Amino acid sequence: LSLCLCVCDLLFIHSPQTWKMIQGPQQQTPQRPESQWPAVTQTPDQRCQVPVRDIVQCGTPDITPSQCQAIYCCFNGQQCYYGKAVTVQCTRDAQFVVVVARDSTWPKIDIDSISLLGGNDRPCSPVGITSAFAIYQFPVTACGTTIKEESGYVVYENRMASSYNVGVGPRGSITRDSHFELLFQCKYSATAVEALVTEVNTVPAPAPVAAPGPLRVELRLAKGTCDTKGCNDESRSFTLYYTEEDYPITKVLRQPVNVEVRILERKDPNLFLMLEHCWTTPDPSPVSMPQWDLIIEDCSYPNDNYLTTMVPVERSSGLLYPNHYKRFTLEMFTFVDHTRSPQKERIFIHCSTSVCYPTPGVSCEPKCLAWAPWPIFKVSQSRSADLQSDPPCP
Repeated sequence: LSLCLCVCDLLFIHSPQTWKMIQGPQQQTPQRPESQWPAVTQTPDQRCQVPVRDIVQCGTPDITPSQCQAIYCCFNGQQCYYGKAVTVQCTRDAQFVVVVARDSTWPKIDIDSISLLGGNDRPCSPVGITSAFAIYQFPVTACGTTIKEESGYVVYENRMASSYNVGVGPRGSITRDSHFELLFQCKYSATAVEALVTEVNTVPAPAPVAAPGPLRVELRLAKGTCDTKGCNDESRSFTLYYTEEDYPITKVLRQPVNVEVRILERKDPNLFLMLEHCWTTPDPSPVSMPQWDLIIEDCSYPNDNYLTTMVPVERSSGLLYPNHYKRFTLEMFTFVDHTRSPQKERIFIHCSTSVCYPTPGVSCEPKCLAWAPWPIFKVSQSRSADLQSDPPCP
């Protein structure tokens, strides 16, 4: 049994911005290129919905609403402030100003893990950190910035990236942390200053894949919403299901994925469906590598910081044969290659099953045991060698 999912890492950015320098007061004129991630955007209203306690001022106190909008900040009628995104500004005195919101990625970025090309020591560390933002300001010649000439401009370019945790298993490695990487520039000439932000990692949509298993057992994904009064975590997920035409289904890192496995065309109420093994691969083949375990002998794979949750199927569920069903919820992740780099590829879910017929003295209830955890590594974007670890002793 196998199903295909897509990994999606959301990134919201203000880019690019241009400040034209002329005699007299500074004027600012934005440029609006085509978005590289058309499906991953925030409307101005969403971007500007910053709680009052988290507001960080943008521009001078006397800035006008039009000037505020021109530098891609938000105006609430009283003040100009940074939105929930990544904003890059270039100053006349040759300084980078980069403001990073925790909400600029989904899952939220760990601001403490961000570093520039030159590291994260002064002056490359934030000049200010709040509960919602990290503010960087440093000379355009510092922090590992590269310099080049281009069409009459002197171009200063740097890169911002975050580290992330990698879970290491016996047959593969995964991460559920946002992979944040941002290339930005300041371009100076005799008459103008321009700021440019570039985002990479466009993920092409894969072809849908759905295939029947060798047994009359079906694996399917539930849409999983909980919008009604009285809805709970166990009942919310398994009312509506994706169809074959819906695949592949795009999910964000750590977003719940609700899985159901059921026996087809059997009417024996004494049969119990058992999940011998459920696992994931980045390819359709169930024997391809790497792999990440989800369920082993009807129990959640314990060597995962985000345990797969078994969802009980009660007799009150309304199903005719509740013993014929198994349900579980996992949190979306992406595989990590041998260099510890997130792959942002497809994830296929596989399950091998059996049936149990209870007899006196023989129970079909699983017995789940605790295992020794596998290690978790913190991975930085700047690295010179592979990380290696031996598995724990049995």
